[in-house]
Amino acid sequence: MNTQFNKFLYLGFLLLGIFQAFFTKDYMQAAASLGIALAFDPFNQEQKWNERPTWQKVVLFVHLAFVAAMFGFGIGLNDKL
Repeated sequence: MNTQFNKFLYLGFLLLGIFQAFFTKDYMQAAASLGIALAFDPFNQEQKWNERPTWQKVVLFVHLAFVAAMFGFGIGLNDKL
């Protein structure tokens, strides 16, 4: 896919996940949207993982950690209901 197009899809799903988390308080849907955003890698997909700059790896790992935290948060809140 075109890297420029991926950036728009990544940003769109990222904003959708943030909206779902903070405004609709639907944390499971937010985790799903943020996880889908990772499928649209905003960086050069032609570049191998080992050749990527460290800051790109950090951004993607932090994003993945945020998805996992949001997923756990959604499960934890649903247990209390």
